[in-house]
Amino acid sequence: MKIVKTMIVNGSVDRTWDFFQDVPKVATCFPGANLTEQTDDGIYKGNVSIKLGPFKATFEGEATYEPDQQQKSGKLEGKAIDKRGGSRSRLLLNYKLMAMDGEKSQVDFDADIQLAGPIAQFGRIGVIEEAAELLIAEFVSNVEEMMSGNNSQTGQQEEGSNNQSASIENGNKNESTKKSISLISVVWSLIKSYFSKSK
Repeated sequence: MKIVKTMIVNGSVDRTWDFFQDVPKVATCFPGANLTEQTDDGIYKGNVSIKLGPFKATFEGEATYEPDQQQKSGKLEGKAIDKRGGSRSRLLLNYKLMAMDGEKSQVDFDADIQLAGPIAQFGRIGVIEEAAELLIAEFVSNVEEMMSGNNSQTGQQEEGSNNQSASIENGNKNESTKKSISLISVVWSLIKSYFSKSK
C-alpha cells in the first residue's frame, strides 16, 4: 500500500531539519507511538498502539533511520509485529524538506506499507488510508506545537532550574494524557468518516 503526503510546517528548513533529527522527540508527536530503545548502531526500538473499531493491536518492532543533511531528506525502514493478534507490518518511508515563503517548510514524503494478518482486512477496504489522513493531521499539529514550545524557551536563563524541571515533568504527564485523548479523537473521527461513506 502506497501513501504519498505533503505537510506544511511553520518553521525554516534548517530548524525543521534539526527538529526531525531528534528521533525520540519526533516519536512523541505521533499518536500512540512509544520509543523504548536506541542502539549505538542507529536502530530505534519501540511500539505503536492502534484501535480501529473493535480491532486493537500493539505493534512492537524496530526501525533504522538514514538522514541526508545535504539533500535535507531521510529514509526510515522498519518492521513490527503484534504478538497478540499475529498482525505484521513493514514500512519504507522517504521524506524531503523544501523551503517556502514566510519561514515555512514543506515536507514531502511517501510510504510503502506492507500489512499481513488480521489488520490487512482494513487495508483492503480503505480504512488504513482514512486513519493515515487523521493521524498525519494530528502529527503535524503536535510537531508545530512542540516547535513553537522550543521557540518560547529560547533565551531563558537557567535560574530556577528545579522548578523548570518539575514543570517539564508535569508537562510530559499532560502530554501523555493529551496523546491518549487525541488518539481517541482520531479513532472517533475515523469511525464517523467510515460510516458516512458507507451510507
